[in-house]
Amino acid sequence: MARTGFCESKPLLDLHKKADERRAPLRTWSNACGPIDRWQPVEVDESRMAPVKMEPERRWERRLSTQTSEGIIMGFHEDTCSAADGCVEEPVLLYPPGLQGLHSLQALVPSLLRHEVETALEKLGLIWDRMYAWDMFLDMMRTQTRHSFPNADLPRHFTYATQSVLVDWLIQVHEIMHFQEETLYLAVHLLNRSLRQIKVTTVNLQLLGMVCLFLAAKKEECLLPEVSALCYMMDHAYTKRQLLRMERKVLLGLKFDLSYCSPLHFLLLLASVARCSAKVVWMARYLLELSLLEGQCVVFLPVQLAGAALCMSRQVLQEPPTAEGEAAWCLASSIHVGSEPALLRIMQILASAAAKAHTQETCATFIKFSSPETMQVSRHPSLKNAAGLLGVCT
Repeated sequence: MARTGFCESKPLLDLHKKADERRAPLRTWSNACGPIDRWQPVEVDESRMAPVKMEPERRWERRLSTQTSEGIIMGFHEDTCSAADGCVEEPVLLYPPGLQGLHSLQALVPSLLRHEVETALEKLGLIWDRMYAWDMFLDMMRTQTRHSFPNADLPRHFTYATQSVLVDWLIQVHEIMHFQEETLYLAVHLLNRSLRQIKVTTVNLQLLGMVCLFLAAKKEECLLPEVSALCYMMDHAYTKRQLLRMERKVLLGLKFDLSYCSPLHFLLLLASVARCSAKVVWMARYLLELSLLEGQCVVFLPVQLAGAALCMSRQVLQEPPTAEGEAAWCLASSIHVGSEPALLRIMQILASAAAKAHTQETCATFIKFSSPETMQVSRHPSLKNAAGLLGVCT
């Protein structure tokens, strides 16, 4: 496996080469959203939304402690009716436990947020018809919990370090193949599911990673590499027959269910709603990709990872705020699903990963985002100060 960079061999991405020599330019972030025909409209039950009154001007309420400087969570309370009307006085939050009751989000969220979500999805090219934009957003919120992980435990004989090395190698292969960004996120998700549902030995771990990338490419890419090319990337340590047999084993183990709502989609959606600058988006994308190397991040929802990466990016860059920008950020923050401690925990993980990214052997992501095309966000001086970043987040 001399050319793979997986087992004590020469890495595919050389840290000492110039940016234009070691990699091809990345696609622009607006084009990294993938095909637009994968989303299906969701039917909304109008009967369950009829009794809800629409008075958005009095419903927003801060749910942050005074120690937090960023608007991570915005609580949304439903106005309660009088006891004479037979209504139960119970507050309704935008982030219900377990994401139950998302069918009524359309009635609960103010029309301003709905308009911004529709505009963002249209701008990102994720919809054909704007009338289905909000239904698609509701579907994204539902499907992200479909294959969630209850814990971050790995099977025996596997460690976070081993998984991190494998994911780093997949990032290098992904760059060489010039795949789209969502292909990488889907491949890592399939890898995480396969490790927990399929019996795989350590010897076949690299083969499993390549198969997951191949399956993700089949779902996301227009042009696919030959199986022989994939074997070459593994230095012919495995044969074509072994790769195809592993592919069959993975598909059977996952029951042919390869669906996944990528955190990258949520990141681009939040960034568009929040009117973030290009540098903030690139920094957030860098932090989000670092989360793929952290095994403990699998327990968080994609929208939580995206929201935490975007908030962390704003903290690192410290761009001068504007009145319009802060208002847009508060609106985008209402989409985050989860508790404030969970988002702060993700930010701490991302800060620690960013601080040590340039010193580790698994530095493919650091190299990838150190080029001029990505505004060299991985080399930002503030990322090296782990204590300072963690101090900002806590």
